[in-house]
Amino acid sequence: MSEPSIAENLNMVLSQIHEAEKKSGRAENSVKLCAVSKFHPLESLVAAVDAGQMLFGENRVQEACEKFSTLSEMFAAENRKMPSLHIIGSLQSNKVRKALDYASCIQSVDRESLLVEIEKQCAKMDRTVEIYFELHTGEESKSGYSSVDGIFQSAENFEAGLYPHIVPAGLMTMAPFVDDEGEIRKSFQTLRLCREKLNERFPNLPIKELSMGMSGDFKIAIEEGSTMVRVGTAIFGHRDYSQGGK
Repeated sequence: MSEPSIAENLNMVLSQIHEAEKKSGRAENSVKLCAVSKFHPLESLVAAVDAGQMLFGENRVQEACEKFSTLSEMFAAENRKMPSLHIIGSLQSNKVRKALDYASCIQSVDRESLLVEIEKQCAKMDRTVEIYFELHTGEESKSGYSSVDGIFQSAENFEAGLYPHIVPAGLMTMAPFVDDEGEIRKSFQTLRLCREKLNERFPNLPIKELSMGMSGDFKIAIEEGSTMVRVGTAIFGHRDYSQGGK
């Protein structure tokens, strides 16, 4: 029996998202799918686009830019619309300029100094970019603001007009890799409560998105209020780590 195609996997994931929306009493299409294409070849990304997927997440800037540079040339020649790229992995300040060549959103903003660099580079490029604040709610090895207070401080700086070229559009987290569903739900609930507090304190900031949930837990995330799930393995299969993730 042959392996299912990327298109078949994508349709299966979208169906599961719609089922979870319905189960949770959510409106259909209230949850966006970010297809995580890191460590997967360009051909896999193209196959997903051919199947209708138009939002992708990449962890590593060099790998993302190599793929999207080639994709841009291909699609320009074919007069096709380019998909959107979100950077979802830890971002070093010296990679910000390169990331902004293709990324429409940086989901992994985890410190004030990164915001300063993003604003600096966006001002030079005369463009704006969306960001999500990443909140640490799970494993100790994962990045992210260590507390809601840190995000509040950054939000105050947005309200003060320090970052005119950045749109704070949402929050992001990774749940811990555990079997305890209660711990996973607690992680997602923490992010949702953080958004509620931010919306109450900063009603003029457009912090609406909750990027949470991956291949193994996105149904739970949707039940807990996720507006965007980041799914890779369930769409593309297991990653080829021999590529080194450039």
